[in-house]
Amino acid sequence: MSGVSGPYGPMERTGPAEPPEPGDGLAGSGGPPGGAGRDAPPRQAGWGIQGDRSDQAGRTGGQSDRSAQAGLLGRIFLTRVLEPGDETGGRWVRELGVDGVVRRLRQRGEPLPGVTGKRWAGLLARAERADPRRDLAVAQGAGVRFVCPGDTEWPGQLDDLGDARPLGLWVRGTPDLRMWALRSVALVGARACTEYGAFMAATLAAGLAEKGWIVVSGGAYGIDGAAHRGALGAGGATVAVLACGVDRPYPRGHAGLIGRIAEQGLVVGELPPGEHPMPSRFILRNRVIAALTRGTVVVEAAHRSGSLVTARAARRLGRHTIGVPGPATSGLSAGVHELLRQDAALVTDADEIVELVGDMGELAPERRGPVLPRDLLDPAVRQVLAAVPVRRAARPDDIARTAQTTPDDAIAKLYELRALGYVERHGDGWKLTRQAMISVRAGADDR
Repeated sequence: MSGVSGPYGPMERTGPAEPPEPGDGLAGSGGPPGGAGRDAPPRQAGWGIQGDRSDQAGRTGGQSDRSAQAGLLGRIFLTRVLEPGDETGGRWVRELGVDGVVRRLRQRGEPLPGVTGKRWAGLLARAERADPRRDLAVAQGAGVRFVCPGDTEWPGQLDDLGDARPLGLWVRGTPDLRMWALRSVALVGARACTEYGAFMAATLAAGLAEKGWIVVSGGAYGIDGAAHRGALGAGGATVAVLACGVDRPYPRGHAGLIGRIAEQGLVVGELPPGEHPMPSRFILRNRVIAALTRGTVVVEAAHRSGSLVTARAARRLGRHTIGVPGPATSGLSAGVHELLRQDAALVTDADEIVELVGDMGELAPERRGPVLPRDLLDPAVRQVLAAVPVRRAARPDDIARTAQTTPDDAIAKLYELRALGYVERHGDGWKLTRQAMISVRAGADDR
């Protein structure tokens, strides 16, 4: 239990010297969260975690586990001090490294670049109360791991956020986040959705899940909840990105749903254990949903809906922005329709979503109306059929003139149509049967 001095006190190990065995339920390799491996240390807590370039100065292949743990603890420490999406804080980490930012905060030294005196005092107050070892212990008890930039499980697409990139993600659930994010789609929308919106969200999510896609949403009421349930109901995979600690499900009414997601999928968040949601955190959370996925589908959204923030973030990041149309008179679809008037793609089912976000060749089936019996007729025969009046009998020469053919040819085709039940003879004239009249009216509706 010997250690070296660090910004958090002695850097002794917090668990056994060996890495946890597969199936311990904490490293994303088998066991359920909070299961038999609860007493084992998280995979990242000083056992082989690699930081990103901003805190790798001087590290080599022979770097000690203690140094790696220091980098991990530094990032966890900063999740208590900096709010998610803080681009100024992200710039500090990029320019000074995690260790440099942590030392200034812990040692109450020279203020960080560009910070006002008021904000610096607030950061120091937060830093004084931050305890990354305690956060790791709480996370371990809840079956939660902390994934850092540079870790093999870190989704590289989050790096597109630049200085707004998360310091790390708390992950609850056993699957590998990076692998799941490679084939994922965000489904978001209004909390106070209509029955139509909930139906569309659940149907789209189920269709995506059946095609092997991961459905990502925010765990909220309305469209988010319907999307998660649709994916789970189809036996598929889903990820909930929360605006609070992943050990504290929000909203409370979705505690059961989020628990089920953690068992069958993943629950992810930037905030450390125990943190409560705030309005600003929901908005900032949306950038993670947009960056994590290949495209964002908005099912229902009013003009001021937070889900439009996700769509706009997706557009800025070069992801697909997709909308599901609703009734033109629905205020809850007004925001989606505005997206569609800009550059969002319109979709109506999972096949169309996959055609946009999937690999080359994953095309939606060609859309066609129903095939009617008359569609199977030879074109020349259909032309004669179209020349037969609907409400009266006509002579063959009149039909031939309308069909632009000869009387003999018209008569031959009229007898063929009679055998098929389309026309009947009345003296010297020909008239449509009742069956044919129905078919002709259907054809007129198609036109």
